[in-house]
Amino acid sequence: MAFFGRLLAVFLSVVVMRPAVIVPRIEVLEGDGAVNNIGLHRAKEPVVRVVDQDGHPIPNVAVTFLLPSQGPGGVFANGQNSITVMSDADGKAVGHGLRPNGAAGQFQIRVTTSLAGQVATATVTQVNAGAGKSGGSTKTLLILALIGGAGAVGAALALKGKSSSSGSMITSTGVVITPGSPTVGAP
Repeated sequence: MAFFGRLLAVFLSVVVMRPAVIVPRIEVLEGDGAVNNIGLHRAKEPVVRVVDQDGHPIPNVAVTFLLPSQGPGGVFANGQNSITVMSDADGKAVGHGLRPNGAAGQFQIRVTTSLAGQVATATVTQVNAGAGKSGGSTKTLLILALIGGAGAVGAALALKGKSSSSGSMITSTGVVITPGSPTVGAP
């Protein structure tokens, strides 16, 4: 009986003294579902956090971001389709400098890390979208939005204003609405 007692004590001391295994997980914080602009060469950088099985951040662990080698995708700041960075004190890692390539469509960024033989993976899905076929610029769209907004404000004010005999509408705020080519300015 004493033999089994000593054997049990040795077994328990080994189990108790054995270090805990940390199992990493990757949480996607930013970039999933992003739409990247091919024309402007702008993309949303993927941001992840590496945590343990209890949700505590794991700092100073290598995290690799891998883009597809063909089709929609892009390159990172290093000019390659993969980049490896270290997680910061909060367990965060960023795929810095992501730029979309010229191929439109959906793609996935594969994110991996490993710690003491334990591997964790995650996927960040993004879309590369081409420039519009109409050739419209952001400036043109802004101007059209302003004109449309001004028209809507003018119409709302016109409901409160008084009509003049010239066909123009003068509101109590001094805004003049005249039929014809739209202009924005003081009366």
